[in-house]
Amino acid sequence: MMYARRWAQSWLAIGLLWFVVAIALAPSNKVYQQGLVAFLWLPALVLLWSARVLVIDTWKAQRWLWLSVALLLGWSALSLSWSSVDEGGREVKRLVYIAVFLLFFPIMANADTARVMRLLNWGGVGLAIAAVYSIVLYYGVQAKPWHARLYGVGEISHPILGAYVIAAAIIWMLHWPPRTLVLQGVWGLALVALGMFLLLCQSRGAALALLISVLAMPIWCRDRRSCWIAGVAMVAAIVAFVLMQSLIMARGSSYRPEIFQASLQMIAEHPWAGLGLGAFYKIQAVGLEFDHAHNMFTHIAIELGIPGMLLWLAVWLCVLREIWKARDTAFGKGLMGLWLFSTLAMQFDAASLTGTPRAEWFISWLPVGLATVLVWGRARAPGCDKISGSI
Repeated sequence: MMYARRWAQSWLAIGLLWFVVAIALAPSNKVYQQGLVAFLWLPALVLLWSARVLVIDTWKAQRWLWLSVALLLGWSALSLSWSSVDEGGREVKRLVYIAVFLLFFPIMANADTARVMRLLNWGGVGLAIAAVYSIVLYYGVQAKPWHARLYGVGEISHPILGAYVIAAAIIWMLHWPPRTLVLQGVWGLALVALGMFLLLCQSRGAALALLISVLAMPIWCRDRRSCWIAGVAMVAAIVAFVLMQSLIMARGSSYRPEIFQASLQMIAEHPWAGLGLGAFYKIQAVGLEFDHAHNMFTHIAIELGIPGMLLWLAVWLCVLREIWKARDTAFGKGLMGLWLFSTLAMQFDAASLTGTPRAEWFISWLPVGLATVLVWGRARAPGCDKISGSI
């Protein structure tokens, strides 16, 4: 089987690492997208035929998840018939990208969940390097004051969306620690760097979503370690709030309630069809204009109508269903944390579901793709997919 050969698996591994790390370290968004074509979409298409039995088995085992995804993508394509978007072909291409992205994961995993965890942890280390570089560049080279919001490098330059990427990495790394002492040191330093980046971004939505997700860890992990992590997170949150109270409270609610209300009014104007995929819109609230709905679900409802929003909700709940089946495995526990974090993060700012790969994909399509790997995670005995010698 060609997809199982070492060169093929190395190609696919590079694709996952590129998706995770290059979002910060690629010199430009164009290079990032070109790298995804070379390292992710191309190998997925080249190896798809040789992995057809594996992919079909995945479809059969997760038929409701794949059916929900197919219906969502189909409805999105149909909505182009009434959308005002100028380049419908580009939007169709993006839908194809999403489909290939999801097919990539079962081929890349090759029934080995431990390998996926190791790759994601190394990706987290790469993001930690980007976090350190961002901090040094912003506060050192550019001499910004320490109370200024951190703008990272690459595609994590947005202080909110960049914080979501970093917080997602914190979530999966907390759930999948390495066992060897040396690698635990690397893992710990990486978490410190990621935590500093998140703190300096001053993104309250990302921080709150992360805090709730970490505090909930003992519910599905059910061990002493998760209780310690939750306790440390609570203490750290209290200390951070005391030290940064003025900065946290200065921006108020950032007009989120008003934006949400205005979004509901826009949905009511086109409840069933929406504006169509890729349609341009502005949110008018409190005399100001906002580029999007600052909420994934209302954004989808504005573009794709209530049917589109319900289809995305079906996809998201099917992901939870697959995670729940594998809740006793290390991989399933990590995805439970990522799913909860992503669900909360979607409520505060993310509003791009079908755009080109970007920060929002870490809390939307990445959890869906990883859920397809759970087919093999739940087939193993509890504990046998834990990380062994490497990160």
